[in-house]
Amino acid sequence: MFELAWPWMLLLLPLPWLLRWLLPAADSGEAALKVSFLAELETLSGRRARVALPAWRQQLPYLTIWLLLLFAAARPQWLGEPLPLPTSGRDLLLAVDVSGSMDYPDMQWQDEQISRLELVKLLLGDFIEARHGDRVGLILFGSKAYLQSPLTFDRRTVRTWLDEAVVGIAGSNTAIGDAIGLAVKRLRERPAHSRVLVLITDGANNGGEIAPLIAAQLAADEQVKIHTIGIGADAEEGGVLSRFGFNPGLELDEATLQAIAERTGGRYFRARSSAELQAIGDTLDRLEPAAQQPARARIAQPLYAWPLSAALLISLLLVAADLWQAPLQRLAAALERRR
Repeated sequence: MFELAWPWMLLLLPLPWLLRWLLPAADSGEAALKVSFLAELETLSGRRARVALPAWRQQLPYLTIWLLLLFAAARPQWLGEPLPLPTSGRDLLLAVDVSGSMDYPDMQWQDEQISRLELVKLLLGDFIEARHGDRVGLILFGSKAYLQSPLTFDRRTVRTWLDEAVVGIAGSNTAIGDAIGLAVKRLRERPAHSRVLVLITDGANNGGEIAPLIAAQLAADEQVKIHTIGIGADAEEGGVLSRFGFNPGLELDEATLQAIAERTGGRYFRARSSAELQAIGDTLDRLEPAAQQPARARIAQPLYAWPLSAALLISLLLVAADLWQAPLQRLAAALERRR
């Protein structure tokens, strides 16, 4: 379907005539000779004077250029058939703890002992790529929180950023409140019914500037739903490390994570093994997408280049004719004298 994107540009059509009517006539500065007995001179010389073209024919090329320029300025375009656009089910931010304790190898994957962060990479990466129609972003937090990837439809890149995360890159502490605050800052501009944060940690808040529950209240005020996941095997009361006062399984603050989820309308999950973490991902994957009106758009193919090129071509021809007019006249006069 053909249309003009800016049809109001055609209102400028009478502009040259208005300017000619309003502005004073230009003085060429050349003397003009009016001959009333031109016919007698033609009879005596045996030549006929060249008759000038009518005014409207002289102005026709310039009028054509003006019409072509106006038509190009009106932005002619050809609209294709309506095509559906990909819509976002939700704006989903993932906040992953990369503090020192996430390097603790108490998780099982295919009969191998791996660290908590490695398990998160394996299972959460599949979860990210399965979020068709969602904008997904990634926050890494330790002593501070950093936006590793903004909200995007490019889920593969988000997974790559997650795979490249290393323990300690954001510090050795755990700033849960700062991670929530950063997520709220990024999600507050998105539609209110699609703001979701999935927070994964294995410890308690011991860093940052914002308390987790205060940040959770800010999230609730901005209608950001937070699902929290506590990762790590159960505490080993008689383990070797616990005898020296270190057992990462005891660090998890489940009460705070539960309170964060309840305050924002989300859910708290406990992941003690790879099977539980995978089940959590399946549960999150079944969340109903935010209802949005399906969008359709037509692909517009611009056509302004054609009238613009035609106007340029006519202008070049006029310039060429003006440049060659004087040499041709001299050549014609020289040939006439030889006769």
